Amino acid sequence: MTWLVTGGAGYIGSHVVHALLEADIDPVVIDDLSSGVESFVPERVPFVRGTLLDGALVEQTLRDHDVEGVIHLAGFKYAGVSVQRPLHTYTQNITATVTLLQAMETVGVDKIVFSSSAATYGTPDVDMVTEDTPTSPESPYGETKLVGEWLLRDAARAQDLRHTSLRYFNVVGSGSPDLFDTSPHNLFPIVFDMLYRGETPRINGDDYPTPDGTCVRDYLHVSDLALAHVEAARVLAAGGSLEPVYNLGSGEGVSVRQIMDAIREVTGIHFEPEVRERRAGDPARIVANGDKAGRDLGWQMRHTLRDMVESAWQARKAAGDRYPG
Repeated sequence: MTWLVTGGAGYIGSHVVHALLEADIDPVVIDDLSSGVESFVPERVPFVRGTLLDGALVEQTLRDHDVEGVIHLAGFKYAGVSVQRPLHTYTQNITATVTLLQAMETVGVDKIVFSSSAATYGTPDVDMVTEDTPTSPESPYGETKLVGEWLLRDAARAQDLRHTSLRYFNVVGSGSPDLFDTSPHNLFPIVFDMLYRGETPRINGDDYPTPDGTCVRDYLHVSDLALAHVEAARVLAAGGSLEPVYNLGSGEGVSVRQIMDAIREVTGIHFEPEVRERRAGDPARIVANGDKAGRDLGWQMRHTLRDMVESAWQARKAAGDRYPG
């Protein structure tokens, strides 16, 4: 069977592609390379350079490769920047998803795994997020991810569409030194690049009501995340039933201080992070419960914090000047 991976040249998407190959599922990739890297796509995987806004191209790709289902990761993912670029965010994340679903309906592709986000929850008033926690996104990015879930839900009411959406927080690490996080807004790339420039990484607030005073969040290894997407595709392909939404969470979380300590230990670069004032709106702790995903998708944290840091550091060193900094 063949599955289309939208955004398959990106950091997460490329890991999903590799996981599909390891599961003996044939992937095909469509990506406009706005943030993806073509070399992230293995040579033996068909690659279509283009935007999901081009409905004819998407439809032709589905037909040419006899696609059975779609893992939809493409989108504009920068929550902070989305506040300054709401129209762009909605176009890339909502209009493109509508176009994709229209093409799928036309061709008869009836299975989709949607890469959603924990940004749909906004700043919840609980320290352990479940799928029943009310959604209240606080950025255009979070809003578009929630609307994307609604689109799948409503399309499934009107046509034969089997789907699930995966929500998650911070994705880190690398499954291969050739694949690295290309985002200039994520914690690991920011800290690694500051260390390379001889600058001191920063912690925003150390007086939170947490064990070490710094914010606690869910950090997931990208390879674990990729496996969950592939397992969701396999269940849908086999005719199994899935919940409309799953959280991929650790259930425990890691503090910013713990991350800094692990980075110092792994890199061998001695530094003491500079502590700055709290950022407005940063909750002390947000961690997701992943029990439902564990039950239905075999979700589990297979990598330790050290694994996450060490693999990301190796990929950063291998990337050299290609690293976003």
